[in-house]
Amino acid sequence: MRRAVAPPANPLNMRGRHATQARQANTILGLFDRFRRRDREAAAALYAAVVAKAREPHWYLEGQVPDTLDGRFDMVAAVLAMVMLRIEAEPAGDMDAAALATDLTERFVDDMDAQVRQIGFGDIVVGKHVGRMMGMLGGRLGAYRAAMETGDLSEPLIRNIWRGEAPAPAASTHVSDALQRFHAALRSVPLSALREGQLA
Repeated sequence: MRRAVAPPANPLNMRGRHATQARQANTILGLFDRFRRRDREAAAALYAAVVAKAREPHWYLEGQVPDTLDGRFDMVAAVLAMVMLRIEAEPAGDMDAAALATDLTERFVDDMDAQVRQIGFGDIVVGKHVGRMMGMLGGRLGAYRAAMETGDLSEPLIRNIWRGEAPAPAASTHVSDALQRFHAALRSVPLSALREGQLA
């Protein structure tokens, strides 16, 4: 009696299964990429709002912030620090908050990279400058976080915005009070609205 022998596997079917798996993997990666692009777009809206806030005339008029490349960077860093502190207020482990903070930081890096390149620096120097700016942002975030507890940002503002040379007391008070009012207003802004660039 002859034994039944199973037919050999069809190599075309095997390739078909692999192709299907590859298409599924590509679909998942495509969805992931779209989610990442959506997050980056949201961070772009928020970062644009941060820059617009930092360019408001009162900082440079009443606040006497130097209207220079350095002064504008310092104000962007100060406003950005207030927004980052707001995001930090979300519950620990909040993945949406963590993703937004990361995307916002990436936007800051992209902007600083473009600014430095526009000045005319080459690739090697650009990396050093952007790295230094990231360090400055981190240091200021820590300084402003600590100063917020005292209710007076004047000391770190004088050090970081006016580079140690104190302006008229009314000017430093104006910037300190305006940043604190801004930070207080951010508390009532939901993370979803913040993601869309709404600061108040």
